[in-house]
Amino acid sequence: MNIWNTTSDFILLGLFNHTGAHLFLFVMVLTIAFTSLVGNALMIFLIHQDARHHTPMYFLLSQLSLMDMMLVCTVVPKMAAEYLMGKKTISLAGCGLQIFLFTSLGGGECFLLAAMSYDRYVAVCHPLRYPILMSWQLCLRMTVGSWFLGAADGLMQAAATLSFPFCDAHEIDHFFCEAPTLVRLACADTFAFEYVMYICCVLMLLVPFSLILISYSLILVAVLQMCSREARKKAFTTCSSHLCVVGLFYGAAIFIYMRPKSYRSANHDKIVTVFYTIFTPVLNPIIYSLRNSDVKGALIKCMSQCGTLSKGDKSKNELLRLHQDRKLLHSKGNSQQN
Repeated sequence: MNIWNTTSDFILLGLFNHTGAHLFLFVMVLTIAFTSLVGNALMIFLIHQDARHHTPMYFLLSQLSLMDMMLVCTVVPKMAAEYLMGKKTISLAGCGLQIFLFTSLGGGECFLLAAMSYDRYVAVCHPLRYPILMSWQLCLRMTVGSWFLGAADGLMQAAATLSFPFCDAHEIDHFFCEAPTLVRLACADTFAFEYVMYICCVLMLLVPFSLILISYSLILVAVLQMCSREARKKAFTTCSSHLCVVGLFYGAAIFIYMRPKSYRSANHDKIVTVFYTIFTPVLNPIIYSLRNSDVKGALIKCMSQCGTLSKGDKSKNELLRLHQDRKLLHSKGNSQQN
């Protein structure tokens, strides 16, 4: 097989066909992606506006929302352009940028979720020592560390993947550039790269996932010792919903990146990838934030303030119009007297 000229463009085969059923699925995916952007942007706004939410826990939530917004923007616009305008080509630089951003944000979110589980563990198991065990200094270090480790992994995977020569078959059976899919097109021995990527996945996926399971196990033990039945029920509901989102995100990522090459299927990979690139970002603001009573209170307060401002503006406009009408009547009365 001939080596393909790497200065040419790749062709993304996409996720949907131009059929009625696929059109419906495409609209549904776009709706979910838009809802994710709105929900996460709203979370960042509410956390920034309300001084009561300027705590490590809500700061980590705002960083999670930021990562989710960037993740959706990395994948969905290109996918939509492919489907609506038929622009299925992507340059080598564009493909490398997608791999870097996607891997950076996905890896960063893995570590950030682990940091959030530690925050929940300290809040539930050691509430009186929370300001010490979860200080702002530690929170910022964990946040910067999550972004840095994710970016380092993204840079390494993008550079290593694009360093391979590619064969004649330059069609990528995916809706965006992802390292495991692109490696299949390489006209070289990729065993060493796949082995290193496997080690990176152990560090980026299994280690944070293990820390999350340990944190929530300790939380579960503390919850079972609570005297109040209502408190136990609330804690169980919160922890179970958190673990569902974590399991969906990590499970899909482990399925894609840690499965043996011989067991991989392009159609399965595309479907599973949708879960942690589009579905999980819309669940995070719902599970972690909008179910939170403090966040809902801040949202209601913000909406009431907006309503008050709009009513105030309406009253001012009515007074101004009334004042103008009085001036007009007064001027007419003067002209008639003259």
